[in-house]
Amino acid sequence: MIKAAVLGSPITHSLSPALHKRAYELLGLPASYSSIELTPDRSLDFFTRALKEDWTGFSLTMPLKETIFDLAGSLDFEIEPIATRMRSANTILKVGEVFRASSTDRTGFIRLLERVKKDRVAVIGGGGTARAVLGALDGVARNIDFLLRNSARSEALSTIASSSSVNFYSLDHSLEGYDLVISTVPAGASDLIADSLNFNVPTLFEVLYNPYPTKLLAKAISLESTVFDGIDLLVEQALDQIALFSGAAFEYSGMRQELLAVGRAHLK
Repeated sequence: MIKAAVLGSPITHSLSPALHKRAYELLGLPASYSSIELTPDRSLDFFTRALKEDWTGFSLTMPLKETIFDLAGSLDFEIEPIATRMRSANTILKVGEVFRASSTDRTGFIRLLERVKKDRVAVIGGGGTARAVLGALDGVARNIDFLLRNSARSEALSTIASSSSVNFYSLDHSLEGYDLVISTVPAGASDLIADSLNFNVPTLFEVLYNPYPTKLLAKAISLESTVFDGIDLLVEQALDQIALFSGAAFEYSGMRQELLAVGRAHLK
């Protein structure tokens, strides 16, 4: 039986349980998928216990996408090389007495943005999700510019890119001239950017779905930008997690449509 959960804080808003439960139902597999409030200071104790229990795996949301790297010295984590370079992982699979960590955020971004023009990209924020964006677009986008609230984030981001040109600016940097803008900041953090946006951004990707729509997403829609939102990303990264947790082979396009319907129904 599959036994999994999404971990993070705050967690009550998470739609991951609804998506995973529907997926395992469609696959005809017995499964339990819950949400657990977990803060970084309690993570070591939690994962130490979890290694001895019958968990299949975990989905990680803020702020835990970075926390597991601080635990690697204390617990037996096998972390995929690209996740280590990004210092961002959102998926943990338990294999025997070992945890394997990876980033399905990264693979989700790759698929979603496959047909989007992305020569010049602006990323708002510099946390775990922003680093997954950089891991997905390095070598694909010519320029990736980060708009940061905290300039200290720039050092970690600089070590990820090997092919694309990466630059750093403050949040008041103009978004004009970018093919793609991706906002990865918490609720409210991009509101001032939305207030100053008075031109069409070809494609805007807002990774949040709570609140929905954010002020920035609503503004982009009003300006007739092509948009992706947090439900798009939540579903896309979940497809890879479902494949890992279930071990089942399934056709992504059909499952994607089913899960998008579930996610969007919860926004109404």
